[in-house]
Amino acid sequence: MRIICVIGLAMIGWLSLSAALWAQEAEPLRPRVPVQDRAWARQLHPPFGSTKHAPPEILEEGKRLYEGKGTCVSCHGEQGKGDGPLGRRLIPSPRDFTNCLFHRHRTDGELFWILQNGSPGTGMVPMIPVTITEEEAWKIIAYERTFCPTWRP
Repeated sequence: MRIICVIGLAMIGWLSLSAALWAQEAEPLRPRVPVQDRAWARQLHPPFGSTKHAPPEILEEGKRLYEGKGTCVSCHGEQGKGDGPLGRRLIPSPRDFTNCLFHRHRTDGELFWILQNGSPGTGMVPMIPVTITEEEAWKIIAYERTFCPTWRP
């Protein structure tokens, strides 16, 4: 009986630790673009201008792609918190797009680079051109930015 209790307590502890690890995005402000590519990535801009001023039709299309073809919702979740059904299995957990501090530190070009190349050390794989086009990627980025309520003017 004592062994069963010890094993039960150990499992509860492991589950609690797993939940704590999942709930925390690993180093949300650390750049995921390698140093040698960062300057180049930061100079990339969406063809429609800044994501801060993306027109409603771009945001609507970005949402459709995020939830559909882009499969972003599977890991990042409907609300962008990194809690999608597949994302719950990943360590570190997927990016939490509701973190406004993250949005202030990452440029549109850096986010584009991640969609094109994946994110080293995470479950994020390259999406361009395998799953989405470059144009679609920009629309998804504009939509992802809307998860931070202070991003848009």
